[in-house]
Order: sequence, then structure tokens, then C-alpha cells
Amino acid sequence: MEKNFQEEFARVITFTPPLYKQRYQFVKDLVEKYKPKKVADLGCADCRLLWMLKFCSCIEVLAGLDISASAMKEKMHTLSPLPFDYLQPSERSLTVTLHHGSVAHKDPCMLGFDLVTCIELIEHLEESELEKFPEVVFGFMAPSIVVISTPNSQFNPLLPGVVLHRHPDHKFEWDQAQFQSWALEAARCYDYSVEFTGVGHPPKGMENVGFCTQIGVFVRKYPQTGGSVQYEKPTEAVYKTVFKAVYPSLKDEKYLQNAVVSEVIFIAQNIKQHLMSKHEEYDDDPERKDEFQPSVDCFSDYLGKLVFDKTMEPFISGSEVYIPLATIFSFPKVNQLCGTFEKLCKLIAGKVPLSSDGSAVVFNTEHENE
Repeated sequence: MEKNFQEEFARVITFTPPLYKQRYQFVKDLVEKYKPKKVADLGCADCRLLWMLKFCSCIEVLAGLDISASAMKEKMHTLSPLPFDYLQPSERSLTVTLHHGSVAHKDPCMLGFDLVTCIELIEHLEESELEKFPEVVFGFMAPSIVVISTPNSQFNPLLPGVVLHRHPDHKFEWDQAQFQSWALEAARCYDYSVEFTGVGHPPKGMENVGFCTQIGVFVRKYPQTGGSVQYEKPTEAVYKTVFKAVYPSLKDEKYLQNAVVSEVIFIAQNIKQHLMSKHEEYDDDPERKDEFQPSVDCFSDYLGKLVFDKTMEPFISGSEVYIPLATIFSFPKVNQLCGTFEKLCKLIAGKVPLSSDGSAVVFNTEHENE
């Protein structure tokens, strides 16, 4: 009876979303929960998980490692900054690096990570590599959190076309008891706790089969300190770096200056247009010309908050329009970018036309309409 039940589901079972997306979403949810700054993906292959994680605002360092350089090189361009990243630099810094090498080897470039992910990796390892794996990941790298996923062989009879293993490169596939036994021993040896879960729910009535993909989440019990490290830290690199991208960031003075100058000019130009428009209205009406007084009416909701201090009002003198820096600094985005008025003055010095005393942005309108 049970055999027929399994055969029936083997013909129809599917996962929505696809199983690989569920695994990646599991990692992303974990990132959102723990907010790691440095994340390494071991066995990153085509870099799809790294691509997803680069959008997580808490992450400042992403690293991938794979034994296949060709797999990484095929898709590594997806990890490069886009034109938009330069036009609108993020407030955070982000560096993405890909390394070619084996998880059975130790390299100092993999030290200092908060989270290490090993998604569908261990089943591809030879026995000798699997033996070294716990010491490399838990002993040497010693991140705060390690996530390991691997196929659950108990689920295989429910998958169409699976005879022995799900992939020809798999060296083994463990059932739940085998995986948990291995994971608990690794956790015990290296002072980690581990919780078991998974993605890909079994059909109703077959819950004992377990998840299609079984997952162990390892959390280090004690903070890592220099004095407590018992494992030799090699000083020589054994991995080959095949890709590195440093994203533009407002933490870089160059990109911060560009962003501030662009915002200052944008705000000043818009204020000037409102001011000139209001001025022309009064010029066209002689009876009201003497009534003209530049005021807060020049500011629209689009431009930002209103300014009521008379010393901060823009004004026209002959063919020149003056927009006080104090006014521009009152706009939320400029204030947020610069932090202080002094910083604003420093960043735009020599980049924006200013009055002789440096207190206002100046536009000469004499030749604008020629």
C-alpha cells in the first residue's frame, strides 16, 4: 500500500517556488534575522545566492568559493556594479570577491566571517575532503553561524527519475539520522549548537519522510577570541582570486562629494526656477512690481520643507540669483549626506559657484536665454 502511495506521488510531486529558491530564501531570511556584515558562500557555483545576498543592506563583505573556476566565471559578471550603483551610491560599502579553491584547504582570506553558507555542497565532497571539512569551517574559519544544506535521501523515492542519487556528481546522500549524527558530532567538537530544519515539505500523510532538503543551522556557543583559537592559522594564500568588485559607496569621500554636489545643484536650480518664475510674474504686472518680496512661497512641497528665516531666503540682484547655503542645508537629503554645515561647505568648495563670502550658491542669468 505504501509503495503504491509513493509511486503515485513520484509522478506528480513539485515544489513551488522551486527548491533551490526555497533554499536561497531560507538563507536570506537568516541574514535578515541576524544581520551579518560578512558572509561567505562555500560552493557558490553560478553565484546565484551571492547575487541575491548583495541586495541585503546589512552585508558589507561577500565572498564565494568554488572548486570550479569556470562555473563562477560564467556568471560572475552579475556581481559587478551597475551604472545605477554609480549614479546613486549606497550608504554602505560592499566588496564582492570570488575565490577558486577547495573547502578542504585553509586560506586566511576566509577568516573573520559572521555567516558561512554551504548550500548543497557536502554531498559533492570526496571522503578525504569531507573529513577535513569540519576543521576548516568550524575550527579554522569559526564564523558565528554556519548553514549547511544537503539532500535527504529518504525523500528520493518521491522524486521522479531518482534511482540512487539526485545528481551524478553526488558522492553520497544521507538520510535524516546520518546527517544529524554527523552534524551533532561536528557541533560537539567545535563548540557549536545546531538546530535541524529544511525546505521542501513532504506530501500530506508522509511527514516522517522529512524535508526534501535537510538543513542544519550551527551557532557558535562562545565568542571567538585570539587566545582561544587552537587551530593553526596559515599565512600563505592557497586560493586564487578570480573576481573582485568594490561597489561605490557614500563612505568613500569621492562618491560622497559627487552626490552632495549633484544634490546641491539640483536643489539650487529648482529654487532658482521658482524664484525667476515668481519674479517674472511681478515684472509683467507694473502695479504689483513694488510688492515683490522673495518669500517662502518660492518653495514647493516638491523641493523640501519650507524655510521661514528671512536670512535664509534666496534673492535676485541684477542678473544674479543667490541661494543661501543655509537654505540648501535645511533640505533633508543634503543634511543627511553632510551631517554638518561645515562638511557641506568643504565638499562643494571649488565644485559649485559661490558668492564672494561663500555663503550662497550663485547663478548668473544674463546669458541664459540667448
